[in-house]
Amino acid sequence: MIPVCRIEDLPEGESVRIEIDAITPAIALFHAEGGYYAVDDTCSHQDASLSEGWVEGCFVECPLHAALFDLRTGAPTCLPARRPLRTHEVSVLDGMIHVRPAVREEAVA
Repeated sequence: MIPVCRIEDLPEGESVRIEIDAITPAIALFHAEGGYYAVDDTCSHQDASLSEGWVEGCFVECPLHAALFDLRTGAPTCLPARRPLRTHEVSVLDGMIHVRPAVREEAVA
């Protein structure tokens, strides 16, 4: 688990971008509808940072082409996005938000 920030540092409706290393894709952590959700930060439609998008309920809108994703599942809910985002486990321990990055799937030859 990666410690990200204290709960008071991430108000509801806000997000933070998590960069782990040069190999691991960035993750966006959101505080939405009273919960914390983490998804891949890059829109599956085109290269845009979702942490810079707009949060409404449990959804984030991509700032580039307005694709909408469900933060709970990573599923796109409208075009132009067609592929889901990878979701990541989030937990809170002693007031600190932690994220466990999902295991990256190997490409099938």
